[in-house]
Amino acid sequence: MSTIRLLPLLLAAATTTASAAEVSLRADVWYPMNGEPGSANPGFMVEIAQEALKAGGHTVNYQTMPWERAVAETRAGKFDCVIGAYKEDTPDFVFPEEPLGMDVQAFWVKKGQAWRYSGDLASLKGQTVAVIGGYAYGDEFDDFAKANPAGIQSVSGDNALEQNLKKIQAGRVVTTLESVYVAEAKIKEMGLTGQIENAGLFGEPTEMYIACSPAKPSSKEYTKLLTDGVRALRSSGKLATIMAKYGLKDWK
Repeated sequence: MSTIRLLPLLLAAATTTASAAEVSLRADVWYPMNGEPGSANPGFMVEIAQEALKAGGHTVNYQTMPWERAVAETRAGKFDCVIGAYKEDTPDFVFPEEPLGMDVQAFWVKKGQAWRYSGDLASLKGQTVAVIGGYAYGDEFDDFAKANPAGIQSVSGDNALEQNLKKIQAGRVVTTLESVYVAEAKIKEMGLTGQIENAGLFGEPTEMYIACSPAKPSSKEYTKLLTDGVRALRSSGKLATIMAKYGLKDWK
């Protein structure tokens, strides 16, 4: 093959290699959305991202860290995207057109606890509520927490939910507010099934996303791949297969 003919082929190969990237995804453990990196069940959002980004020739580098740090460092451009974001969590981030799941929150209490959520946050007055630092629980709850700081206990870290459930079990707080999917999975994992129970749903179902850094030009490509990937997985039936692996159904 002549040098003239070989050069375009070498340039094309170099372009293909350069376009393939390792996409860094970060979050705290929020199973079944995202679990332990490298495990057989890394979380349904991780598996969706792996399939969607593969279509662009990319691989996924998924690691866990405290949520507040994940958001801050991704916002600054150190990482590409965060997993399990609400639009109100990270309004400045770049979002795909398709959510990667739906979430609904509930209050959780120790079995035998008389308190129940009445549908009005005023029923929380006089109670102690455990929350996770940096999480968005919705404007209504966030406003309540600011107005009643003495009743709110906030913790951060990879095991924040586990700490909050232990506080409930020990009687150190009355309740915590957490995703139904996530709380049920963690309660089962901790062997607390039947000991901690749902005390009432809070709010309407909320769309969850993988949201990408506002500081990186590549975010537009990654969110487009995530949008197209979710739609393709749904059309092929593979999305239903991924969700079933975690005991869940497609949210649409």
